[in-house]
Amino acid sequence: MSIKARRRTFLVLWLLSLVGISLYGGAVSYGLFWGITLIPVISLLYLLAVYVQLKIFQQIESRSVVCSEPMPYFFILQNEGFCPFAGVSVRLFSSFSFVEDLPGDKEYELLPGEKHTFKTRLICRYRGEYEVGVKEIVMTDFFRLIRIRYKIPGTIKALVRPRIIRVTDLSCIQDRNMILQRESLREHTEPDAVVREYFPGDAPKWIHWKAAAREQKLKVRNRMGEEKQGIALLWDTRRCSRDPGKYLPVENRILEIVLALGIFMAERNTPFLAYWSQRGVVSSQVNVLGDFDGFYQRVSENQFDEEENFENTLMTVWERGSLYKSNIIFCVLHQLNERIWKLTEQFERTGALLILYVVTEENLEEYRRQGNERRQVMAVSAWGELEGRL
Repeated sequence: MSIKARRRTFLVLWLLSLVGISLYGGAVSYGLFWGITLIPVISLLYLLAVYVQLKIFQQIESRSVVCSEPMPYFFILQNEGFCPFAGVSVRLFSSFSFVEDLPGDKEYELLPGEKHTFKTRLICRYRGEYEVGVKEIVMTDFFRLIRIRYKIPGTIKALVRPRIIRVTDLSCIQDRNMILQRESLREHTEPDAVVREYFPGDAPKWIHWKAAAREQKLKVRNRMGEEKQGIALLWDTRRCSRDPGKYLPVENRILEIVLALGIFMAERNTPFLAYWSQRGVVSSQVNVLGDFDGFYQRVSENQFDEEENFENTLMTVWERGSLYKSNIIFCVLHQLNERIWKLTEQFERTGALLILYVVTEENLEEYRRQGNERRQVMAVSAWGELEGRL
């Protein structure tokens, strides 16, 4: 019988006892009335004793956890009083983590001085910082009429780092040699072009004044040996929601894609340069596999913020001229809008191959149709597992 049904039954019995003393009186009627009336008082006193004398202690092996990797975890329930306890259960933080082999509805019974130790493993689903383990204690009285929940003090807050997922291939690049050998990806329509757009940092002596006058914008002569050999990786650090249930899966997937691309290139000794914003654009160069550990550390420390703007990041990196020598540009973001789409048009003019990974459940078919072999859109779900290909 559920607690609500028991309460209704108790209320009916109490009303009947009240009718009994009103109509008949006598010792039996009054004794029955007071006996039923005192039951909730006794239950509350019992729950107060449990609250005061029950102690809980929990611990994880390390506050620093890697997403999806099991971490040793234990908790202890102990009865430090003189009254036996029954009907005590625990509730866990279950939205972003789970504990292996722990029944969610198990109730514990503890004699005076007895303790229960549960050793298991805890697994965090998403990257970020959030509370894990036991969330609250649920106490139920002997008569199963009253249930009290209270949050335990000193909950555990885990700092969860993103995991590294290795992919075997990039579906957006059909020819693997294209990325491994870093061949030039110039536009087929511009094989004989002798000028390109001016970028800050270009020497004034290389400005092609006739072409600049003709096109009403600064143009620079291409120099011998100037070819595109770089790979750029940019990602969005704007927080997409204030609800952890919405932003944690998205942020986790963004960083998983970034690290998957990073380790894919690092293990093949293919240099790349990463750009992202932390209240200002920062960058990280990875040339060989040995550089990846430092890159992973910086990615793990990445902070998402509602004030960040991926459009500003794109414009800043572009205006620096940092992307001109990139033959492949990877962008990882959680929203693709018309302004970002327009901004990326100028990347095509450099002859670069642009790959946009969008972590979203929205239909991006319109952007796919507008794309071409130089600008591709890849939709990735925030849920489920990444496959062996990106």
